[in-house]
Amino acid sequence: MIHSATRIILLTGYFLFALAGCGSKAKPALPPPVVQVATVVQQDTPIYTEWVATLDGFVNEQIQPRVSGYIIKQNYVEGSVVSKGQVLFEIDPRPFQAALDHAKAQLSQAEAQLGKAKLDVERDTPLAEAQAIARSQLDTEIQAKLAADAQLQAAKADVEEARLNLEFTKVTTLITGIAGIAQVQIGNLVGPSSVLTSVSQVDPIKVYVTVDEQTYTEFHRRFPTEEKVAEARKRIPLQLILSDGQVYEYPGTISFADRQVNPATGAIRIAGVFPNPNNLLRPGEFGRVRLSARTQTGALLIPQRAVIELQGSHQVAVVGSDNKVTIRPVTVGDRVGNLWIVTEGLKPGERVVVEGLMKVKDGTSVKVAPVEAAKKGG
Repeated sequence: MIHSATRIILLTGYFLFALAGCGSKAKPALPPPVVQVATVVQQDTPIYTEWVATLDGFVNEQIQPRVSGYIIKQNYVEGSVVSKGQVLFEIDPRPFQAALDHAKAQLSQAEAQLGKAKLDVERDTPLAEAQAIARSQLDTEIQAKLAADAQLQAAKADVEEARLNLEFTKVTTLITGIAGIAQVQIGNLVGPSSVLTSVSQVDPIKVYVTVDEQTYTEFHRRFPTEEKVAEARKRIPLQLILSDGQVYEYPGTISFADRQVNPATGAIRIAGVFPNPNNLLRPGEFGRVRLSARTQTGALLIPQRAVIELQGSHQVAVVGSDNKVTIRPVTVGDRVGNLWIVTEGLKPGERVVVEGLMKVKDGTSVKVAPVEAAKKGG
């Protein structure tokens, strides 16, 4: 029994000693964090600016009748393409046909009166010269002839007016474009103030943006003459970004600037023109217009995700040749796609952390994953 107790005490002591020895061993060092880096690239970079855009027809025509009457026919399909001169609506022509017939009768009467006046003058002129009749009678007949001639001209004008009014019962469009929904129905009484529908020319289509006065002034200062400005407007392409985020396939050009700056907002309206051969774009749509008005020479580019923004300042984690991290403040400029232009704080070829920023701090040693070069839009 004594030997057994002694053995138990010795074994217990041995295990306690072993456990104490294990606890005194140093913990193994953690491996360096793995980060992904991008190389600072230097290249000439176009600087893009975007504005909210509103689309409008190149020409918008409100279809209004020139005469009053009742609509008896609609000759177009709503939402379809209509051609210049096409009849869209017809107004009851019967009152206007009657007015034309009456005007023609008045014209015939005026012609007859003028014919009688001419005969009177021709007959009495030699009699007055022979003093067979009073000179005053001939003078009266001459004045009557002049009055009859004036009445004839007035009757001709009345006939032309009646003919035009009859023609205006067929309401046509002056442009080729897409016709909208009819605002009237068969049987409605309409007049010159009534809007029957609208037609918009959409190929090409106008796109309006509003830019601040400073941007407008800076653009014009780069071109010394109006001819240079006009040339630049044609040469600099516009990109249209649709509501679904896709870039429209056809580039546009700047058409004109409004005549004045809005005094309330300090902005000016600019119109661009885009081809629209398949009528995809419609008036009233919204989008964004992108313009590259200048190119920055030798710009230093890094991915936006490499930049740490903190209380208005910007920092990047630079990985040196010894794979140690240095947190460095930088000054950033314009954004270009998913890249950022750095104006101060970096040099071409340096490496910045783009993945694993939360794992590093100043002086941290890291393991670098395969380097991806900073590419535009990457």
